[in-house]
Order: sequence, then C-alpha cells, then structure tokens
Amino acid sequence: MNSKLLCLIGIILFLSFSLRAKETEDQKIDRMQWFEDAKLGIFIHWGIYAVNGIDESWSFFNNYISYDDYMKQLNGFTAQNYDPSYWADLIKSSGAQYAVITTKHHDGVALWDTHCSDLSISKQSPAGRDVITPFVKALRKDKLKVGLYYSLLDWSNPDYPNKTRTEKRYTDDPERWNRFVDFNFCQLEELSKNFKPDLYWFDGDWEQTAEAWKARELSDSLRSWNKNVILNSRIQGYGDYATPEQGLPVTRPNSRWWELCMTMNNSWGYQHNDHAYKTPNQIIRILVDCISMGGNLLLDIGPKADGTIPDEQVSILKELGRWTNKHKDAIYETQAGIPHEHFYGPTALNKDSDILYLYLPYKPNGPLMIKGLKNEINRIWVVGEGTKLNWQVVGKQYWSSVPGIVYIDVPDEVLDPQVTVIAVLLKGKVDLYREKGQVIESN
Repeated sequence: MNSKLLCLIGIILFLSFSLRAKETEDQKIDRMQWFEDAKLGIFIHWGIYAVNGIDESWSFFNNYISYDDYMKQLNGFTAQNYDPSYWADLIKSSGAQYAVITTKHHDGVALWDTHCSDLSISKQSPAGRDVITPFVKALRKDKLKVGLYYSLLDWSNPDYPNKTRTEKRYTDDPERWNRFVDFNFCQLEELSKNFKPDLYWFDGDWEQTAEAWKARELSDSLRSWNKNVILNSRIQGYGDYATPEQGLPVTRPNSRWWELCMTMNNSWGYQHNDHAYKTPNQIIRILVDCISMGGNLLLDIGPKADGTIPDEQVSILKELGRWTNKHKDAIYETQAGIPHEHFYGPTALNKDSDILYLYLPYKPNGPLMIKGLKNEINRIWVVGEGTKLNWQVVGKQYWSSVPGIVYIDVPDEVLDPQVTVIAVLLKGKVDLYREKGQVIESN
C-alpha cells in the first residue's frame, strides 16, 4: 500500500471521527433528556471502608489510620447478605430514576472483576466475586438508568504519584505516569464494554490537569464505546453537567444540567457511629428545591460490608417513595419554576409551561398568594389528592396592566404530612408581569 493511499485513509478516518464526535446543541439536549427529566437518583458508596465504618479512602490519605490497617478491611468485606434485586427494587420504590454505584473509590479497590490489576474484592476479599454485574442487571430489569462512579486518582496504584497527604511515590516520572493513564483507560474500557453505563460519575480529577489525565482523549474514548453516555463535570472540563456537593445551591447553578449529591447523614459510606440522619421532611424539601431550580438530587446510601442497607436508610427511602409516588406529576419531566418574587415557596412548571406547581413545605397561615400572574386560571387542585380548590383575584384595576393578586384557599384536610403540592392550570403558557408597577400621578 503506497504512502498516498495511507495518507488518504488517515484523512478519511480523521474526518469521520471528527464528524461523529462533533455534537450539535440539539443532539446534546436529546442525549441529556432522560437526565433532565429524572429529578431523583440514588448514590451508593459501598466498599471495604464499611468494614470498620470509617471514612472512605480519606482515612488513610489524611493519616487518621495507616494504609496497611485500612487495607486489612479487605479481610472483612463479605457481601454475604448482598441482594442486588432488593437494592434495585428499593431504589425504584423511592421514586429514583437512576442509581450511581462506586465501582472504585480513591483507595483503588475495584468492586468488579477487573483484569487491569489484582486489587479487587473478587480477588482479595471473602466476597470473592464481582458485585457490579448483578446490580447493573437488576437496575436494567427495573428499567432504571445505570450510573458508575469511578475515581480517576488511585492512591493504591504503584504508578500513581500520591499515596497520602504527606507521602509521594514520585514527583516527575513520565514513564510511570503514562503507565497509570493506560491503567485508567484499561479499567474504563472494561466498564464501558461490560456494562454500557448510561452515566459516568467521575471523581478525583482535582489532583491532575486535563492534559495529564488525557481528559479529551478519555471523553472521546468513552463516547466511542457508548455514544449516548453522560459524563459528570469532574473530568476537568469535559463533562456534561455540574455536581454541587452537600450544600444546597441558593441560586441555580450556571449549567442547564446539574445535580446535587448529598448524604442522608454526614457520611458517604456506612459508619456505625453516624446517627445524624436527615429527616424525610428535610430530604423531601431539599429535593423540592432542586426541582424548583431545574436540577436533580442524587441521594446517597451506604450499605454495610455484608451488603445489607441500614434500617434508617431504608425507612427514609420508603417515605421518600410514598411522597414521590403521590406527587409524580409534579416531579418528573418538570422544569424550573417561576421567580421567587411571585410566590412564597418553591415552584415548578410542566413541559408545556401551562401548569404551575406550588410546593408547600409549611402549613399555610391563610390563603396562598401568587403575584404578577397575567394568565387567567382554568382550575386549581391538590396533586395526588385531587381536591379542587377555590381562588379569587384581588386588586386588579381595569386601567392598569399590573395583574391582581391570586389568593388560593387550602383547607387543612388536604395537607400532606411532608410537602403539599398544588397544581394551577393556566390558560396558555405562564406569563408573568416583570415590569415596574404603574402609579396614578396627580397634577
């Protein structure tokens, strides 16, 4: 084969890849649609750190415990009561539309049977098996989207520069670093081809640059293995959506797509001494705030080393499921609500923008009030309960373009014990008065 022909083939392949890799905005919107509609996911931090109930990976990195003592937990990771079908069913019953499980945290211990290294629970723990495969199958059976958490950094890998906060293996060794990057690509190719995840949840990107991680090449490879895969933001600028952590955003993040990841108590993995669980009411109110700003909540659970889920976490998921099932019309496939100046509380809109959902995380002291609503109202009812509500418009002047104030009566007997949701059916898409108010001027 002559050099000209080889050159031509190379150009064709390059152009073909470029055209395939270049995604239009409309194509991205289509790819992200299920994520935008989902609103609720469940995060699962499961690993050897559950054996002693200590901080995942960070406990040895921050020198709270020696690395060797941390890794001894491999001997206690049994997964003997692990029931992936029960996990999936519980997650589905909570109202979540997707789940994200830790395939490997910063400690480098893989929960699937990786052939890229020997550090896995299937090779070095009493569990003796891959726990990711049956869980992915169970999620697919329940028609839930599959998310895989993967730590880009690996404090156990002999070719990774950092081992602890105070101990480094090397500072400048391109050969060892390239071996580590190849290792990452090896594991991620395994995960991609074996599980075909809908979403990757990367972590640990802060320790290296995009160039060092080969983030561009990695994201291209992930999309070549699965063209519709969604990547979170923690891949040095090559992700699809923002991931605020723990702290509920006060204002909507800049990204169109975003997700708050949050623990049920104060720990990601199982810690037997952490009893500071949020109440179902607190979690539902946080979910409602995420929905009102057009985002998702990724709520974390931490199973025990034997594979059981703590009772407190099960109880929270069940009450969350009761609430989401009752109010599903006001949760899934909604969009961000109206500005806070118009209503004292979180709101959302349906896709057609002609149903306004009002979330009441409180018992109203009198009728609800909506300000600046130009639309006429067709009907108002209690979501999931069905009662039609009375309303009146007060203060509308015939000579003014400023809308009147809508007052809605909400009787006590229709209130939900957690958060009540009111639906307001409008004539046409929501239309809000945002100008300065009119006044009568005297001579």
